[in-house]
Amino acid sequence: MKLLSTLIFILILLCSCGQKKQETVVTPWGEIADTIPTDDSFDLDDIQRNGELIALTLTGPETYYDYRGKHLGAQYLLAQKFADKLGVSLRMEVCRDSAEMLQRLEDGEADLICYPMTKKGLGWLVGDDKEDLEEELKAWYKPGMLAEVKKEEEFLLSNRAVRRRVFAPMLNRAGGVISHYDGFFQRYASTIRWDWRLLAAQCYQESTFDPKARSWAGACGLMQIMPGTADHLGLSRANIYDPEQNIAAAVRYLAELERNFSDIREHSERTKFVLAAYNGGHFHIRDAMALARKNGRNANSWREVESFVLGLSQPQYYNDPVVKNGYMRGSETVDYVRKIHERWNGYRGVKTVRAISGPQGIPQKAKHERKKKYQIGE
Repeated sequence: MKLLSTLIFILILLCSCGQKKQETVVTPWGEIADTIPTDDSFDLDDIQRNGELIALTLTGPETYYDYRGKHLGAQYLLAQKFADKLGVSLRMEVCRDSAEMLQRLEDGEADLICYPMTKKGLGWLVGDDKEDLEEELKAWYKPGMLAEVKKEEEFLLSNRAVRRRVFAPMLNRAGGVISHYDGFFQRYASTIRWDWRLLAAQCYQESTFDPKARSWAGACGLMQIMPGTADHLGLSRANIYDPEQNIAAAVRYLAELERNFSDIREHSERTKFVLAAYNGGHFHIRDAMALARKNGRNANSWREVESFVLGLSQPQYYNDPVVKNGYMRGSETVDYVRKIHERWNGYRGVKTVRAISGPQGIPQKAKHERKKKYQIGE
């Protein structure tokens, strides 16, 4: 019976050869012809069966970047919509330059390039062996789609995308009461040697003291903690809006960032880097520090690094070989640190005096990205 089953299996293999390439397979009974596809094509049906669309792009504000743990960029958002249409997930891979994208597409490492390589239509390129995918893309794309996703992104990056009630930045100035949560700030700030009023100032910047605040990206509660970060910190998603647990988890994350920047020995300096990392991601801040170091500046001084944080919004900086994580919205992060410190000074009754110097060579475009009160360059 076993021999009969084996012979039937071999017969099925032989009969299924059809137009496929023959390849010899050795069996205990001799050699038989197995079949493999006549080429290495991996078209639309295969992509949908596999469940993943692999796309290549370059980092940049118009293409693809990380923003507070979420992916943005018009080309990425459009590619995500196309992947949704196909019913598959999207894997976006960042290349160093267009030459690398073209080579990897030719080598079959991806399905398409999500970057305007030509002036025709969308400008994306599809692998040569993916005729069905190309036809599907042409049928799906309509003029105006790119403009629509840019409007969506603009909304997501605005304050309108955050659902929160705005409370006063200080509950009772005469009595020194900042918020209803001062007891929690005092309890947990001490564990990281922070002034509790600095933690309160950060909380106001995040949520304006609204414990139910939620951003479009899914950040929740007083300290705007992402669900994935909550999991990492051991904060139950069921309790993510609980004021005390939200603050306690945020302080655990701040402590983690403090350790990540332990090479910055001065505590007051380190807190600025920690705040910047809380907002923009520690990997981007490390990129800015690498740029400062490369340009002969003090990488442990926020005054000398913040201009390079701004520089990461410009190609000549985010494409620099020392930068590992590409484009970032540096102006938002610099403003975040500044506003928190100004509010903290206000809580302490300290007058804010602000004068920023930065590296020479930051282009004029970076100046316009910041508020007028900033001065870039020396």
